[in-house]
Amino acid sequence: MTMRIRVLVVPGCPNAGPAVERVVAATAGREAEVELVEVRDRTGAAAYGMNGSPTILLDGVDPFAPADAEPSLSCRLYRGADGTLSGVPSEAALTEALAAAGLPPPFAPPSTP
Repeated sequence: MTMRIRVLVVPGCPNAGPAVERVVAATAGREAEVELVEVRDRTGAAAYGMNGSPTILLDGVDPFAPADAEPSLSCRLYRGADGTLSGVPSEAALTEALAAAGLPPPFAPPSTP
């Protein structure tokens, strides 16, 4: 089963490219479809479930959003495991979120003796 991943951004978001790059790196070798979507207004943010730019949706769910998140077109920050803030989640955080969302690990062919 292919996971659908949407990276929601506002036009001109400086973290759009890095977010897509991290998602692609975290999904390497797995069945996932990655799509970049520009959201231009609050109506679109509410419809998609955008909680700031960039928002990463795994099959329509934002694994990084707090329970009380409101739709937003603002810039978004992600807290790393070491407490630092970044405009995109770390590859490790994305890999964990993908596993929690049920994306199987990459296929590895059996080794030959």
